[in-house]
Amino acid sequence: MLIKKSLSVQSRLLRKLQTPWETKLWHLLRGKRFYGLKFKRQVPIGKYIVDFCCQEKKIIMELDGGHHNENTAASADQKRQADLESYGYKVLRFWNNELDDNLEGVLETIRNSVE
Repeated sequence: MLIKKSLSVQSRLLRKLQTPWETKLWHLLRGKRFYGLKFKRQVPIGKYIVDFCCQEKKIIMELDGGHHNENTAASADQKRQADLESYGYKVLRFWNNELDDNLEGVLETIRNSVE
């Protein structure tokens, strides 16, 4: 229970301190704006907090900055993804610059995953 409470507190803080890219994507997903689906942000799942989640469709979206290119981060991301997939979720990963350079492509990928 202690871990759960800690994740809840941390997820609340992350919602207040979201990145510009998270803000951009959240604006398009919130309030069932995207195909009438309910998305949540900074959701605790297992021992992780995921950026965005549609629990109805079992889809997680993670936004990654440049630091995720480093070997240790990439390895941790692979483990994290495998753990999240073991809960039955499909994990979509997008680079922050994809939201800037190809927002329509990002939304198309999400749409294809929820259909």
